Amino acid sequence: MTHKELQDILKIDESYRIERTVSTGNMDKFQEAICAFANDLPGKRQKGYLLIGVEDGGRLSGLKVDDALMKKISGIRSDGNILPLPVMNTEKVSTPDGDVLVVEVTPSFDTPVRYRGRTFVRIGPRRDIASVEEERILTERCAAALPTFDTRPCREATIDDIDVDVIVKEYLPLAIDAEVLKVDNRTLEEQLASLHLYNMTWKCPTYAALIMFGNNPKFFMPGAYVQYVQFKGEDNGGAILNERRFEGSLYKMLPLLDSFVRDAIIKQYPISVSVLREKSITNYPFKALHELLMNAAMHRDYQSNMPIRLYQYDNHIEIMNPGGLYGQARPENFPYVNDYRNNVVAELMKTFNYVNMFNHGVIEVRDTLKNNGNPPAEFNVDLLTAFSVIVKDEHKTYDESISDVESGKMLSEMGQSLNLLEPKLKQKVNALIFSLDDAVLSMAELKLKPKLKPWYEGKSSAYMAKDVIEPSIKLSLVAKTHPDNPRHPYQKYYLTQLGKSLLKALKEQK
Repeated sequence: MTHKELQDILKIDESYRIERTVSTGNMDKFQEAICAFANDLPGKRQKGYLLIGVEDGGRLSGLKVDDALMKKISGIRSDGNILPLPVMNTEKVSTPDGDVLVVEVTPSFDTPVRYRGRTFVRIGPRRDIASVEEERILTERCAAALPTFDTRPCREATIDDIDVDVIVKEYLPLAIDAEVLKVDNRTLEEQLASLHLYNMTWKCPTYAALIMFGNNPKFFMPGAYVQYVQFKGEDNGGAILNERRFEGSLYKMLPLLDSFVRDAIIKQYPISVSVLREKSITNYPFKALHELLMNAAMHRDYQSNMPIRLYQYDNHIEIMNPGGLYGQARPENFPYVNDYRNNVVAELMKTFNYVNMFNHGVIEVRDTLKNNGNPPAEFNVDLLTAFSVIVKDEHKTYDESISDVESGKMLSEMGQSLNLLEPKLKQKVNALIFSLDDAVLSMAELKLKPKLKPWYEGKSSAYMAKDVIEPSIKLSLVAKTHPDNPRHPYQKYYLTQLGKSLLKALKEQK
């Protein structure tokens, strides 16, 4: 260090980069300072300086630095009290006013750095022990600086463990310009390596390749699946009504998960708008659940043996994935700041249009739930090793939306409306009512019911729909499971509450 450089440093007031002292024997003080500089809490990657032989105002104390002092201070680097070992340089600068022992400390990438088990940081000119939150910042900064898990080579795997055909035929044309692909003479392995899907050193796929395109990712990452469980009641103490596992590559699994959500979780049911008129509502908007599940797959910790949990209860859905908030994302800035635990997986999912990667996901969930009449999603961001969200269904059911008086009026008016029907149609409507009862049935299943079979055996579905089902829907007696998609492949029919009331009245007449 030159005299001019020293003079420039001396002009700087004590800050997170500068500490002055006239003491030569307080080794605890020196090592705490070096530890704090190494941690670089502000994260500006600027070197810190411990200036021994300098008073608070910047004047030199007249210190004479001998070899013993140099050896003692230099020994701090390797005495094992500061771990990981600091990167530091010790230098004597002599001036007419005395010597200065300059200890230059380089910010560490491997934080937190601890002195005798305690993490020291600088808050402006003050040195102190790091708080829990400050320690967390240092830990996550270290993790963010290292290669993410998904970029690492899976040395137990070979290229045969990934679906190369899908990569070549589906992914590469989306990820790389067609003209570039046409003139790309590199080997497949080299192409994949350029996309962080293959490691040329170890001659094996990366974890990202296995996660997105693996033939059996769960073999290498035991927690890489989605566990669905439906419980009876409002907690997991109730009976299990349904359970399923979704395994395999994200490329194949995510579309299946979307279809399952649409067909098995999302339901349409009627509410009363007025006497003799209903409208259908959805328990959960598909877009919200889709976004939350995609985020869980993208942000989860794939080193954990815990699967993504999709738990369904009578009045809410809970989605939990291993791995809490990551990197720059913290409870106080969620959801406006995001970071990516799996950068390559995130890029892959964006390429396939599963996610947008612009921090809009949670905002879209909020807006979609609001538009559907659901309460806001409840995020638990305080868990250390997991992240969970609860989506509630608090829509009023048909039963709750009508009074006993209204129900009586409806039934009375329904009787009058039925009496106006042509006698044969009235018989068919009644037969449909009896056939449905408490069931949810497809058109094919209805045709086989004894009361309907004589009329519709051998007839087309279009004929049956026009002849009896659509009139029954107009009377608010029957509803579709997918009213917004008349040609849905899993379309089924069920009795509304009014239809159930009519069925009860018809049974009492017998």
